[in-house]
Amino acid sequence: MDIEKHKHGGDIYSQEVKMDYSANINPLGMPKAVIQAAYEGILSSVNYPDIHCGKLREALSFKEGIQKEHIICGNGAAELIFSLAAAIKPKKALLAAPGFAEYEQALRINGCEIVYYLLKEEQGFELQEDYLEAITPDLDLLFLCVPNNPTGLVSPKDFLDKILDKCRACNVWMVVDECFNDFLDDAGVYTMKNEITSNDHLFILKAFTKLYAMAGLRLGYGFCSNLELLEKMADSVQPWNVSIPAQMAGTAALREVGFVENSKALIREERQYLSIKMKELGFQVYDSKANFLFFRGLENLAEECKKKGILIRDCSNYYGLSDGYYRIAVRTHEENETLMEIMQEIIKARDSHADH
Repeated sequence: MDIEKHKHGGDIYSQEVKMDYSANINPLGMPKAVIQAAYEGILSSVNYPDIHCGKLREALSFKEGIQKEHIICGNGAAELIFSLAAAIKPKKALLAAPGFAEYEQALRINGCEIVYYLLKEEQGFELQEDYLEAITPDLDLLFLCVPNNPTGLVSPKDFLDKILDKCRACNVWMVVDECFNDFLDDAGVYTMKNEITSNDHLFILKAFTKLYAMAGLRLGYGFCSNLELLEKMADSVQPWNVSIPAQMAGTAALREVGFVENSKALIREERQYLSIKMKELGFQVYDSKANFLFFRGLENLAEECKKKGILIRDCSNYYGLSDGYYRIAVRTHEENETLMEIMQEIIKARDSHADH
């Protein structure tokens, strides 16, 4: 197995970890009602799961304002990325880089040629107007992540609409990953879900993973008005791919309102705290709108943090990035203070070593 290919945040299994800043999971953890629902799901697991995820899709339809038949559920957003690529079988695709590694992996498995649009450091890693020129009729598909992973940056809705128009003109599938959308203060301003019914070559990807801290339960979902595609995607995965605990936990999660508001308030405050403190340490910090921060720091920072039992995400294996780029999750204030103290110690140790 190619270890580099499967390098992600959240590897708490191969080493002793005190604090995990490498996976962007809600610091408040899984809501109690969701844990209870998952537990009840385990008790019901003598049965096969509902192959159509009926109750979950009904709850999603109500919460998201999307027709039930336009919703597909999967074993995490990752499974949907792979089943989407298997269903469309694109020959040529456009990826913005740096971006989420799974897009590339899913496309390559299906023999797809990949064209990269490089997000440039001197432009703050933001998508530029010339991205529209990269969308050409010889493409079959493009992936966009809003907010982007690993940078946390968003593209204005009017620009996303222009991209959609260009995709329509060129007959290109537009896949928008909105897995971090729910962390935005104004999530409704950036979502493309209102365009679903009028565009049958638009697919929106979401998950319960980050906001509801359900990474281990594996539950993702997507919106698309192209029923033929949804059928092909369902045919490309094994049956019963979403477990009973995951379906019941997801349905319960959608009833959480106060939890979501509290999470967003905590993340907003702590993201600002971390951003200020890290700039004071001399790091280049980008203006993330998500529940994580992307920054440039010391070249061996991840290794030094690991020695102290802290995982941060080394982003050097992202296409378009070099050593020295990192991403950290936004966690509780107490944890964030500890992280800043440790980073300060690492910098002091480096400076005193340089003086000798």
